[in-house]
Amino acid sequence: MFTYTTHLPNTLFMRAISHHLSLLNWRISTSRSLFSLRNTCTNTMSQSDNSSPFTTPRLVLKKVLAKSQHEGDGAVVRRGIGRSELKNLDPFLMLDHFSVSPPAGFPDHPHRGFETVTYMLEGGITHQDFAGHKGTIRAGDVQWMTAGRGIIHSEMPAEANNNKGLQLWINLSSRDKMIEPNYQELPSENIATAEKDGVEVRVIAGEAMGVHSPVYTRTPTMYLVFSMMPKTQWNQSIPESWNAFVYIIEGEGVFGSPTSSPTVPHHVLVLTQGDGLSVWNNSSKPLRFVLIGGQPLNEPVVQHGPFVMNTQSEIENTIEDYHYGRNGFEMSKYWMSQ
Repeated sequence: MFTYTTHLPNTLFMRAISHHLSLLNWRISTSRSLFSLRNTCTNTMSQSDNSSPFTTPRLVLKKVLAKSQHEGDGAVVRRGIGRSELKNLDPFLMLDHFSVSPPAGFPDHPHRGFETVTYMLEGGITHQDFAGHKGTIRAGDVQWMTAGRGIIHSEMPAEANNNKGLQLWINLSSRDKMIEPNYQELPSENIATAEKDGVEVRVIAGEAMGVHSPVYTRTPTMYLVFSMMPKTQWNQSIPESWNAFVYIIEGEGVFGSPTSSPTVPHHVLVLTQGDGLSVWNNSSKPLRFVLIGGQPLNEPVVQHGPFVMNTQSEIENTIEDYHYGRNGFEMSKYWMSQ
């Protein structure tokens, strides 16, 4: 409230009052405009911080917990792909997070029609097959095995305890299912690695942060292992037509949208179609996960255990080939792992 004491004539007095009120209104209007401008700037910065660099950002379509189950001879795996909730994700057939200690393991067993990718997290696995190939991969190493027309091998723990890793099965197209078996093995020190702003990537297949993997993928595939320090963010491009998923190894992260709930370890996140994925580590601990994508084959999948073909007839022929030791399984009657 304003109080005026004046001896001016009424006319002059009213003019003074009018001028004072006009000045007061101008100040109020200016203050409101500045307040509105500050709000506009704040909102714009907030939207910019959360905006996506992608035309079609990938979001989380489905979330699947990789539950523990027994496989092989006493081994325990957490299966994220290849279970009732997520039978497959073309071209991916299976993802296991395994843990095995002697005397458990994966003794002699056959494969046909796909590839296996084994990435060791701890300890080691000793591999040998009926063609004479033998070796041990340890923490950080990768074995990319193309089973093709047929192979029989064993995978057994190399250390007394804590032999842990991921094994991914990638389907082969009908034209590649009967090719000769092949191996690509990368020791940890030969895996392409890059780091930026607290985010590290190991490029097992594909490309990230400008570095490329030397691995040849018959079925076009990207396989990236990310480690993100607390309070970091990363945006990763993904070919738009590919199927892709995330598996969280440790820590917790926010995937796809900054408003999504954090995802904890041992979950598979199936992503929507799009040209890239944004990830935030808002926690106080490091986050480690794999981002895997591949070009769909769009072919029929008929699977019988370790055999993956396109028709039931081909599966029946494969079973006969394995039983009678022919068409890629010629050594099956005479070989046994040591």
